[in-house]
Parts: sequence; C-alpha cells; structure tokens
Amino acid sequence: MQNSEAMALSAALLAAAGGLTQRIHEGVIARGFEGVRPAHGFAFARLAPDGATVTDLAVHLGVTKQAASQLVDELVRKGYAERRPHPEDARARLVVLTGRGRDCTRAAEEAAADVVREWGDLLGERELRSLREQLLCIAPHGPVRPAW
Repeated sequence: MQNSEAMALSAALLAAAGGLTQRIHEGVIARGFEGVRPAHGFAFARLAPDGATVTDLAVHLGVTKQAASQLVDELVRKGYAERRPHPEDARARLVVLTGRGRDCTRAAEEAAADVVREWGDLLGERELRSLREQLLCIAPHGPVRPAW
C-alpha cells in the first residue's frame, strides 16, 4: 500500500471513530443525560460492570492519577458514580457507577446501536459483519479510550 493510500485509510478510520464518538454523545444527550462529555463515556466503559480504582481508571484513560481523580470527582458530583470501600484493599477506594451511571451507559449502547444500524443500511449486513471481523483482527482488545 502506498503512503498516500495508508494515510487515506488512517484518516477514514479516525473520521469513523470520531464520528461514532460524537454520535454516541449526541444520542446520550438526546436521551436526557445532561452534563456528560465523551471522556465520561470512556470512563464509564472502564467502571462498568464492577468498578475500578482511580489508578486503574488513569491507566485505562492514559492520563495522570490526578486527572482521573478530578474526572471521578466530577462524575460523583453529577450523580453518575460513587466511591466505595475497596473489598480487597483497605487503603483503596472503588469507583462504581450509580443507577444513573448504568442508565447512561445503556443510553450510550442504544445510541451506538443506532449508528451501527445506519452503517448496516449503507454497507449491507454482510459487509458490516466483515468490517467488524477485520477490525477485531487489527484491534482485538482495545483499549476503548480517547485519543487525547
């Protein structure tokens, strides 16, 4: 593949990922979850289903522990997460989603499904499944985090 073709493919993948992130965010807002940002969704992905420490979240998001702590403070203040004693480490706190946080996560899943259905209408179901399989070969384990 020529450099120009590789750059075009890179740009298309980044545009698709950015567009998907934006459409999920818009869908979450449309479903009544105000005050969230796309970065919150990336944090929710790590916190669901069993919670995480601030350190775990920082590693997942690729940010400092201080930045992750500030993000958690914001999520707690907005009612999307709460801090609990860690069941295995008395020195640590576990950050878990509240009912509102889980509802927001379900809203994001619904919004993502809406976008993917549109992709299916555009590409056809067979091509969409093929695309999914090919992307899973390239990025089998994520992580699902923002490209700061």
